[in-house]
Amino acid sequence: MVLAVRDVAKGEAAAATITGATEVRALDLADLASVRSFADAWTGPLDVLVNNAGVMAIPLRRTADGFEMQVGTNHLGHFALTNLLLPHLTDRVVTVSSQAHRGGTIRQDDLNWEQGGYKAWPAYGQSKLANLLFTLELQRRLDAAGSPLRAVAAHPGYASTNLQSHSESAVMGLLMRIGDKVLAQSDEMGALPTLYALSQDLPGNSYVGPDGLGQQRGHPKLVDRTAKASDPAAAAQLWTTSERLTGVAFPAALED
Repeated sequence: MVLAVRDVAKGEAAAATITGATEVRALDLADLASVRSFADAWTGPLDVLVNNAGVMAIPLRRTADGFEMQVGTNHLGHFALTNLLLPHLTDRVVTVSSQAHRGGTIRQDDLNWEQGGYKAWPAYGQSKLANLLFTLELQRRLDAAGSPLRAVAAHPGYASTNLQSHSESAVMGLLMRIGDKVLAQSDEMGALPTLYALSQDLPGNSYVGPDGLGQQRGHPKLVDRTAKASDPAAAAQLWTTSERLTGVAFPAALED
C-alpha cells in the first residue's frame, strides 16, 4: 500500500499503525507539478487508485495553479492524477464524493469562482458533484476503449474527522463539533464505503454509501445520486473543461 500525502511525517506516523507493507510518498493535489512528479515516478502495476484527498467549506484560497482550492484539490488534482496513472492501473479507480453533491451546481463557465462572490459551501458542493460526474465520464471512456478498468465512487456519510476543522469560522466550528457528537459516526465506520467500493465486485459507475439515517451513518451499500450527478452531457463538458485547465487528457494508449 502506498500512502500519498502532503505531510510525509504525518503519513509515516499513519503508516506505522497499518499492518502489512506500506510506503509513504509526497503528493500535493493542490499543485499540478507535484501531481506530475508523483505520476512520473510511478513504475509497475497499480491495482486500485483511491482519490480521497479533500478540503471542505474553507475561505477562498487558490492552488499553486490558480484554481479555487476546493475544486482544485477535490476534483482537478484527482482528475490529473487519475489520467496520468491510468496506464498503470489493473482494476479500478475509487473517487470519494459526499452527500454535499446534492446541493452542488457545476459552474461550467466559472469553475474557479473568478466571477461573482465566492461561497464556501456551494464551492464544496460543486467539487463533490464534480467527483460523481468525473466517475460517470471516466467509466464511459473506459467502456468505449474496451478497457476492463472500473470507475466507482463512494461517500462516508457524516463521519467525525478533522475535515470539519478548517472552516476558520467560530460558529461553523461550534456547529461541526456539536454535529460530530450528536450525529456523526466514527471515522472507522466512515471508511467502510470506500473499502467496500475498492474490494467488492461492483459494476462501473457504482456509488457506495452508508445504509442508515439518510445515508449519514451505517454499513455500506449501493446508494442513489441526484439527476445532476447522472447527466452525461454535463459530465462530458466538465471533462473537457478539466482537460483544458490541467493540460492532462485521457491516455491515448487506452483509446488505441
